[in-house]
Amino acid sequence: MGRRARPSSYALDVYMACIVLRVVQSYVLPVQTAATVFPLLALLLFLPSAVVLYRRHGVLSRWRALSLCAFGYYLLTAVCLTLIPLPRLTPDFCRRFAAKADPEWTPGHTFTDIWREAGSDITVKTLVLQNPAVAGALFNLLLLLPLGLFLRYHFRRNLATTVALGFGLSLLFEATQGTALWGAYPCPYRLFDVDDLLTNTAGAALGWFLAGPLLRRLPSMASFDAKALARRPVPVGRRLTALTVDMIGVGAVTLVGLALGLHQRGLTPAVVLGTPLLVFVCWFGLAPWATGATPGKRLLRLELVDDAGQRPALWRLLLRSLPHGVLLTPMLALGALAGVDLLVSRSLVDSLREARADGVLALFLRVLLQDPSVVLMLLLPAALMLIAAHGGLRGRHEALSGVRNRALPQPAPASRPAPTQPGARAEDFTGPRPRPADGEPYGQPAPRPYAEREDPGPAPGRPTGRGPDTARREHIGAGSR
Repeated sequence: MGRRARPSSYALDVYMACIVLRVVQSYVLPVQTAATVFPLLALLLFLPSAVVLYRRHGVLSRWRALSLCAFGYYLLTAVCLTLIPLPRLTPDFCRRFAAKADPEWTPGHTFTDIWREAGSDITVKTLVLQNPAVAGALFNLLLLLPLGLFLRYHFRRNLATTVALGFGLSLLFEATQGTALWGAYPCPYRLFDVDDLLTNTAGAALGWFLAGPLLRRLPSMASFDAKALARRPVPVGRRLTALTVDMIGVGAVTLVGLALGLHQRGLTPAVVLGTPLLVFVCWFGLAPWATGATPGKRLLRLELVDDAGQRPALWRLLLRSLPHGVLLTPMLALGALAGVDLLVSRSLVDSLREARADGVLALFLRVLLQDPSVVLMLLLPAALMLIAAHGGLRGRHEALSGVRNRALPQPAPASRPAPTQPGARAEDFTGPRPRPADGEPYGQPAPRPYAEREDPGPAPGRPTGRGPDTARREHIGAGSR
C-alpha cells in the first residue's frame, strides 16, 4: 500500500507544480512591465511626493519612503495585471473577443462557472485544484489584498474607507476593461464582471483585517518620524527639496524674463547675465527679507531666521545665497537661453553671429552650446559643492551668514472619532496622529508632575481629615518630592 501511495503523491506534486508554473508564467509579463516602468514613474513623482510628505510629517524617514515605494510599485503592478498583455489589433479583433463584449451582471455566477468547469467529476481536484474558475476567483481576491494592508498600516484608514477605496479601484479596473481601454480598442478584450468587483472589494477588506497583527508587531510610521525629527529637526532632504523647488521657480521666471528681454532689446550681455542675476536676487534676497522665506521654503513649511530667531537682514540673506548664485546662475542662464531657443526655433549661435557679439560671453555660450559634455562637467562639481554645503545640521553658508532654517509648526491634528468596528484601534482612523513631546512615548501621554495635578478637594459635606499627623505626612512627602 505504501509503494502505491508514493507514485500517486509524486504525480500530484508534479501536477500541482505544473499548474503553479503555468499561472506564474501568465503573470510574468505584467510584473516585468511594472518593474520597467516604475523607476521612471518614481523619478517623475519623487518631487511632488516629497513636498507632500515633508509638509504633512516634517520628515521623510527611510521606512516611510520604503513603504511608499512598495505601495506605488504594487499599484502599478495591479494595473498591469488587469490590462497586460495588450492584444494585437487585427481586422477580426471583435470576432476574436466576441465572448467579452457583453458585461456579466449576475452576482454569484462564479459558483456556476466552478460547477460547470468541474463537469460530472465531483472531486477536490476538479472542483478546486484543477478548476480555472477557482483560480480566477482566488486571483481577484488577492489582487487588492495588499491594498487593505497598506491602507491600514501606512495610511491609517478605517474599514469603511478601505472598503470604499477598494470598491472604487476595482470599479475603475472593470470600467477600463469594459470600455475597451477607454476606447483604445474597437471592442473589449476583457470581460466586465460584477463578481470580480465584489471579490476585489472583499480582498481589500480581508487585507485590512490581516493588517491587525502587523500593527501590533511593527512600530508605527509616526514613531519613525518622531525619532528622525528628534535627531534633526530640519532634515537635509527637506532643505534640498525646498532648494529644488526654488531653482525650478527661478528657472521658469528667468525663462520668461529672457524671452521678454530678447524680444525688446535683443541678445545683449546685459539681458543674458542681468536677467538671471536680477531674478536670483529678488527670489533669494528680497522675497525672504519681506516674507521670511523663499517660495520653495514656504511650500516646505520652512522659514529663515538669524541666531536670535528674528527675520534676518537683507545682506545676511544675500551672503547666504551667494554660493547658490555663483554655482547655479550660469547654469540657469544657459538653460533659459536653450529654452528660448526652442521656443523661437532659432539657433543661438546664429543669433550671436548676427549680433556680432564677441568676447568672453560669446565664447562661453558657443562652447557650452556646441559641447554638451562641458555642461555636465560644470554641473557635477556644482552639485557636489551644494551637497557638501548642506552636509551637516547647519551648512557652511549658514554659519558664515548667521542665517538658518527653522521649521514652521505643523498644523493641528484633526479630532479622531472613537473606533466603532470590532477590533479597530484609534490609530486605524484617518487624520495625522499627534506628535509626542520630547521624551514622551508615542501614543501615551506623559504623566503630569505631582505638583501640577489638580486636587479636586474634599467632597461636599465630608470632613477634610486634616490633623497633626496628616500635616506631618504631607511635609515628609513634600521633602521627598
